[in-house]
Amino acid sequence: MSNTRVHTSSASILSDFREITKMRLAISVVFSSVAGYFLGADNIDFVVVTLLAIGGYLMVGASNAYNQIIEKNLDALMDRTKNRPLPAGRMTNTVAFTIASVFTVLGLIVLYVINPKTAMFGAISIFLYVSIYTPLKTKTPLSVFVGAFPGAIPFMLGWVAATGSFSIEPGTLFMIQFFWQFPHFWAIGWWLFDDYKKGGFFMLPTGKRDKGTAIQVVLYTCWTIIISLVPVFGVTGKLFLTPVSGVLILLLGLGMLYYAIRLYKEKTAEAAKKLMFASVSYITLLQIIYVLDKFIRQWI
Repeated sequence: MSNTRVHTSSASILSDFREITKMRLAISVVFSSVAGYFLGADNIDFVVVTLLAIGGYLMVGASNAYNQIIEKNLDALMDRTKNRPLPAGRMTNTVAFTIASVFTVLGLIVLYVINPKTAMFGAISIFLYVSIYTPLKTKTPLSVFVGAFPGAIPFMLGWVAATGSFSIEPGTLFMIQFFWQFPHFWAIGWWLFDDYKKGGFFMLPTGKRDKGTAIQVVLYTCWTIIISLVPVFGVTGKLFLTPVSGVLILLLGLGMLYYAIRLYKEKTAEAAKKLMFASVSYITLLQIIYVLDKFIRQWI
């Protein structure tokens, strides 16, 4: 019986740790950063890749922990968040703050070991997310615009980690993920509109699930596709994409646009949910195609 309690307690602690740091989100951010590193590196240094993955996870985990401390009372009002460690009472604010603070310090140190610019952008990301984006979520729909800045940093952060510099190449990677976040988060905001409303969050550009929001979702999806294809034309320095890969990206984009148009036509939570999943598939497959395109060109 005692061993069973210990096992259950350990599993619960691990589960709460995953929840307070939003492990799945953190891993997706690390994936973006590593993809950016592969694109920027002339020679792959797996020590740097490891440091980038660890540092990236620590910074994202810290941001999420701070976020949940600030939104503890609001999380308790929403069905999707009321069972998180803080509102459910399984973790204290002190423990969560300790995790967030330790993660912040360690994350910055790890990223600084790679190079100072990587640490700088990591620090900017956590500051924008915690100090500006999080408080604005209950104030204005512009919070999505503000949140798009820290959210767009990971893809380009990998390039900066590989090169130690910021130029047109990481700037392009930043813009791809920046524009992508609007249809992605508006789809989530539409899908979970009623739950967000309980917490007083403003996620949709018009504040409503209406035609105006749907039109903006379609427009920003188009912008995402356009900026994703810019490297095909050889105007983004060392960041280049072959026409074949450009066609694949275009097809992915048209698939995402299809679901954006369906949301415009149907204006339902189910259509928004499908667009959300389509957007996740788009950015993940885009990053894979970009990386494969680079290495295939080097091998041929």
